[in-house]
Amino acid sequence: MEFRRGKSEAKSKAGKTPPKFSKELLDELLAGGHSPEDILGPGGLLKQLTAALVNRVMEAEVSEHLGYERGEAPPAEQPNRRNGSSSKTVRTEQGPMQIQVPRDREGTFEPQLIPKHQRQFAGFDDKILSMYARGMSVRDIQAHLEEIYGVEVSPSLISRATDAVVDELKAWQQRPLERVYPIVYLDALRLKIRDKSGVCTKSAYLVVGVEPEGNKDVLGIWIQHTEGAAFWLGILDELKHRGVEDILVVCADGLTGLPKAIEAAFPRAIFQTCIVHMIRASTRFVPWKERRAICQDLKPIYTAIDEEAASAALTSFEAKWGARFPMIGRAWRSRWDEVTPFLEFPQEIRRAIYTTNAVESLNRRVRKVLKTRAHMPSDEAAMKLIYLAIYNAKKKWGGRSKAWNAAMLQFAILFEDRLDL
Repeated sequence: MEFRRGKSEAKSKAGKTPPKFSKELLDELLAGGHSPEDILGPGGLLKQLTAALVNRVMEAEVSEHLGYERGEAPPAEQPNRRNGSSSKTVRTEQGPMQIQVPRDREGTFEPQLIPKHQRQFAGFDDKILSMYARGMSVRDIQAHLEEIYGVEVSPSLISRATDAVVDELKAWQQRPLERVYPIVYLDALRLKIRDKSGVCTKSAYLVVGVEPEGNKDVLGIWIQHTEGAAFWLGILDELKHRGVEDILVVCADGLTGLPKAIEAAFPRAIFQTCIVHMIRASTRFVPWKERRAICQDLKPIYTAIDEEAASAALTSFEAKWGARFPMIGRAWRSRWDEVTPFLEFPQEIRRAIYTTNAVESLNRRVRKVLKTRAHMPSDEAAMKLIYLAIYNAKKKWGGRSKAWNAAMLQFAILFEDRLDL
């Protein structure tokens, strides 16, 4: 399982055509069986055909291994011989299926289709991972498999199937990255994780990069109890070790210590705080009936033509609302250097960097999975679940926006010395 598949691999998979069966063969197979139960039931045609094909393939495998077909005289120089077969029950999407595994006298035959000690057919683990990625617990998966497929699986088997993704997660977290990212978004997810002292609240930090082509990619996941400049500097240094040489704009909410870390790791990057988060924070304690008016009067600040006009708009806002809500004006002025950088850009870029909505839409999908768990047993379990949830979300998330070409054109003009296009 990978987030992005190579173009050549995708092309080869798309180019494959399924084997064709003659109408006469299909009529013969379906003779006497027309109901769904006859075809798809526990003892139906599909299950029988699958078992027959598996047995046939493994018979071909042992013939290749020994160098002669069944019924032929074995080569004189080949002392190894067939030695019957053993029955084996494997779990499939059609339920338990019994197959015959060929044996040889020397015990050197290793089946490739269903290797030794494997008890589920190809694709069965993917079904478990798919359900786990959608937030189903081990007990839910166990009950679902038994109800739908008539297959009894142990919690340990489900855990082993999901643990198989850990090595893939580590490789993904260390994979090489692009040299330059026009925009990088950072956001945090709150989750409860058990540790030695009980259950505590930690944050899972997601870093999402926008490539020059406009595609969004999750660069990594980091789980931490507290944040600070040292923590963020460690993440940014890790990105540099994985090949990132430059970031044009970093967009994030008020994450403690992040601006200082960016200045140290990527001194030419511009830090922009999320305007949407600023508005939400400003209206947090405002009575509901006055929120719309507050939002309307804040709008001239972040839609101003330049910083001077934005400052004048903030002064006008404080003159009207400062007596009742002094904390709003103070919050905007305390973070003015992080609020106003995007005002220096044309509208095409402003729309791309004034909010972290690009990563928040992904976070909403991940939260739907996390909310089914009261808490996670460990950091590794949380990482695994978030990774699978992101993989599942990538099917509908990650493409470029319709307005990206216009934004990228402006980036190419303003940062022509830092972009290789």
